[in-house]
Amino acid sequence: MTTQPTVALPLLGGREDAPALLTTTGSVTYAELAGRVEARRATLGPTRRLVLLEAGNDVDSVVTYLAALAGCHPVLLAAPGDVERHADLVAHYRPDVVQTGDGVLREQRPGTAHDLHPDLALLLSTSGSTGSPKLVRLSLASVLANARSIASYLSIRDTDRAITSLPLHYCYGLSVLNSHLVGGAAVVLTDLSVADECFWTLAAETRASSLAGVPYTFDLLEASGFRDRDLPHLRYVTQAGGRMAPERVREYAALGRERGWDLVVMYGQTEATARMAYLPPDLAEPRPEAVGIPIPGGSFRLAGVDGQPVHLGELVYEGPNVMMGYAVEPADLARGAELTELRTGDLARQADDGLWEIVGRLGRHAKLFGLRLDLDRIESVLASEGRAAHVVVRDEHLWVFTDRPRAVERTRLAVLGLTGLPASAVRAVRLDAMPRTAAGKPDHAALTRHADRLTADGTAATESAGATATGIRDLYAVLLGRPDATVRDSFVDLGGDSLSYVEATTRLGRMLGTLPPGWQRLDPDSLARSRRRAPRYTLPVDLSAVLRAVAVSLVLVSHADIAQLQGGAHVLLAVAGYNLARFQLDMPGRAERARAIARTAATVAVPAALWIGAVALVSGTYRWQTALLLNNVTGAGHWTDDWQFWFLEALVWAYVFIALVLAVPWLDRWQRAHPFGAPLLVLGACLLARYVLVGVEAGPVERYTTVVVLWCVALGWAAAAARTHAQRLVVAAVTVVATVGFFDDPRRERIVMAGILLLLVDRAVPLPRWVAAVVQTVAAASLWIYLTQWQVYPELEDAGHPYAAVLAALLAGVVAKALVDRVSPRVLGERRRRPTRRTAATPTRGRAPARRAAVG
Repeated sequence: MTTQPTVALPLLGGREDAPALLTTTGSVTYAELAGRVEARRATLGPTRRLVLLEAGNDVDSVVTYLAALAGCHPVLLAAPGDVERHADLVAHYRPDVVQTGDGVLREQRPGTAHDLHPDLALLLSTSGSTGSPKLVRLSLASVLANARSIASYLSIRDTDRAITSLPLHYCYGLSVLNSHLVGGAAVVLTDLSVADECFWTLAAETRASSLAGVPYTFDLLEASGFRDRDLPHLRYVTQAGGRMAPERVREYAALGRERGWDLVVMYGQTEATARMAYLPPDLAEPRPEAVGIPIPGGSFRLAGVDGQPVHLGELVYEGPNVMMGYAVEPADLARGAELTELRTGDLARQADDGLWEIVGRLGRHAKLFGLRLDLDRIESVLASEGRAAHVVVRDEHLWVFTDRPRAVERTRLAVLGLTGLPASAVRAVRLDAMPRTAAGKPDHAALTRHADRLTADGTAATESAGATATGIRDLYAVLLGRPDATVRDSFVDLGGDSLSYVEATTRLGRMLGTLPPGWQRLDPDSLARSRRRAPRYTLPVDLSAVLRAVAVSLVLVSHADIAQLQGGAHVLLAVAGYNLARFQLDMPGRAERARAIARTAATVAVPAALWIGAVALVSGTYRWQTALLLNNVTGAGHWTDDWQFWFLEALVWAYVFIALVLAVPWLDRWQRAHPFGAPLLVLGACLLARYVLVGVEAGPVERYTTVVVLWCVALGWAAAAARTHAQRLVVAAVTVVATVGFFDDPRRERIVMAGILLLLVDRAVPLPRWVAAVVQTVAAASLWIYLTQWQVYPELEDAGHPYAAVLAALLAGVVAKALVDRVSPRVLGERRRRPTRRTAATPTRGRAPARRAAVG
């Protein structure tokens, strides 16, 4: 517990009657500001305490900040909302006083819980976010020295007015406030973005003379029409917070020369309070790649780095603005200054003209496939080519992130050419927006975490990747367990089936905006070229997926006696035949497609056998023959519980029958030669068998026997094979003839007819996004919903809760699928892995030597 004498009000260097702060509601003179600071200092008390300030761009935040400095209270600057957002940090440092975004000072304890070093004045995060407990410790002397140095080389006048285009809790934004107040100028406080037209209205009304920006700010300036704005009071624009592409520097320097303002490029780090170097405005056009010269009072030297030539080294800065050191624990707040110079971690050189240049970051190097990569240099070269991208290395891959949807694949190819890495080592991903720190810098830590998530869940990677050939290929690789997938392989080529197509259509719909007809036969490159702008509120969902979700829901509604809407299971059989034709029957090789059909049968038979067998063992409800899907040939001629799984039994044996038939070479060739005639022939045979066995109308149990219902599967196959209007009319006519009279229930027959006829539409259905999500979930889980329903809904239905029974059955099936997916080899990427049929594309040879500069 330490009591310190107060110091003269720091930073306030203006005349008493001059404006110090300007807002949309008025102004605060230096005299008024001094009075408010004195009052706030009295509120904080004479005992030195740790003050946590959620600093917004507002008068009250400035008053508390200056009062803390004046009263020798170390102040930890945080972003508005950080007290709630980063409660762990607050608990870690236990501030004595907290001011949140509402401007209210809250005393946490009467005195202090800390031993605070006499020189400690300011605590800042290095990342632009206070989520990390690692903070920079700064003295008041450092803050004042840096503010005065900046005011000196910018020639800040008492007539200047800087508008806050950056947050005050970020060291660059704070340096704008400090340097202008110490120089006697005014600061225009606003939280508005430079992309907001109101920002420019305020700038004009307050006659703002300076604007500060990080590289991202200049992207926003471009989008907001800054080049065409009339800003007669603007005197200079400063840029820091990360390297801006030399071409962009040159463009803005030329623009400033034309419009009467200077561009001042600056270089700094939080560890040096704010600034270490600046580029004189007259050198911005001829030397845009340089960071310039040390600020007044500072100096640079190079420290040797192993493996680097003599003229390159780590940039080391010395000056009065160097931090005292880092704090990672509360005990560190008692430590004094531990540094006289700052090792920046930047790889630099001094050019012959005396200007300093940053050529890379020591901490941003990686080694892949024996190649040493300078990640900053890669980003720099990409930026010089007009490709806005950022890179990180994770999981033995170079991840390339861009927010430009049409440039993903081109950027990836550029990185391949730049680095010499094999094609498989570079993954390109599109993000809707590039993550940035509060300082506006690219948040490489967030990108690294995102790469980790995409590695753990490749499906997320493909959704984020956008509609690129590689993004779609990656989707197939993960979804189908085919790491050998290439951009020339279609969904069908890779063995896509009716169980995986639901998820595939939903994810492709998000990526493409719409699903072109026959998408399953198109390769990823063709799909990527078909991309349209995705509707904002809807997503396209494959019609067969919608039918699958609706049909299984009708089954539950009918079973729970909410409404008699039978026929859903027969529609599901037609959908199964439809997808069989679209996916497995489209595969190129005879043996390959026979195996694919058999695998699809197994994906139904195995879980059905396991579940039915387990229930039979526990409850004795079913016979063992039912678990083996043999009830059709061994079961009773009347309805028993063993008939509950007739649909799954019919589906599996239909798949097995078709696989056996098409395994015969001449039948395989005939089917390929007659893609529409073959299903018609099978349909005719199935209908003949039905009419011979049961006639037009099937009995109460007969309508569930495999041989009698095979026509539904064949009709679905024919619907998928129909390509012309005439063929669709034939299928429609046969659908009506085959269905009428089959159940002796007109409503049921209309439901089955409608479901099969809709398959002829062959289009994606635009659905509201939340509806699409529900449909996708239900359709993907339809097998498990049908399988588990019998053990879920009856008790709730008997208790008089039919709607709850339906919801419970849906939820049970969805949960069952999710649990199976967690351990499924298919989801883990271990299913159906076969040697690659084709050699993956290799990097282009003969790359220009200059582009190799990114490789160390």
